[in-house]
Amino acid sequence: MRLHPGEPEAVGWRVVTVLDAVRQLRDASPDVAGRPRVIAIDGRGGAGKTTLAERLRKAVPGSAIVHTDDVAWNHAYFAWGAVLAEHILRPLHRGEAVNFRPEAWITHDRPGSITVPAGAGVIWVEGTGIIREELAPWLDASVWMQGDLDEQERLLTVRDGDSPEQLTHVANWLLEELPFLLREKPWTRATMIVAGPPQIDHDPDTELVVAPPAGP
Repeated sequence: MRLHPGEPEAVGWRVVTVLDAVRQLRDASPDVAGRPRVIAIDGRGGAGKTTLAERLRKAVPGSAIVHTDDVAWNHAYFAWGAVLAEHILRPLHRGEAVNFRPEAWITHDRPGSITVPAGAGVIWVEGTGIIREELAPWLDASVWMQGDLDEQERLLTVRDGDSPEQLTHVANWLLEELPFLLREKPWTRATMIVAGPPQIDHDPDTELVVAPPAGP
């Protein structure tokens, strides 16, 4: 498996059901009451974060997803932690609904807003860079998705295309992604590591391939 320099390869992979993975993530914060659990899903671009978040949302009725790409849209690749904390995570910790329209949405006339209903039991916050030191107080559990860089880059190309504009965007992203991830080491903070894509046979509809948190 080809990984970023500095990211150790996880060991102890095993197959678990999606429901067992949810239980493990819930058990990481047994004392949460009066508000939703906030569970982060992190990994580099193309790791499968959005797909995993949707699988987990379906496994937990009444849960909801927040995409950090919506917070970062026309704002910054990674300098959005304070905005996320103030306008989304803080209200969630008060047990409140979220209806947030970022400044860049207003400036660029993007319709709608980032919404999370009150009363959800779990909020899945997915996006590269969500597991970071400044946001640790707001997260009850977290997942780092580890996968082969070549495969993830191939999936990015399939998803987003290879136009000159997209290739420039990816190059600029990588210039910030690598130093950010090496500084924050999200794989050491995660509650569990999920393989993306998995290298072990499993039922993709009902199971995940997971490992304990990686070392520094």
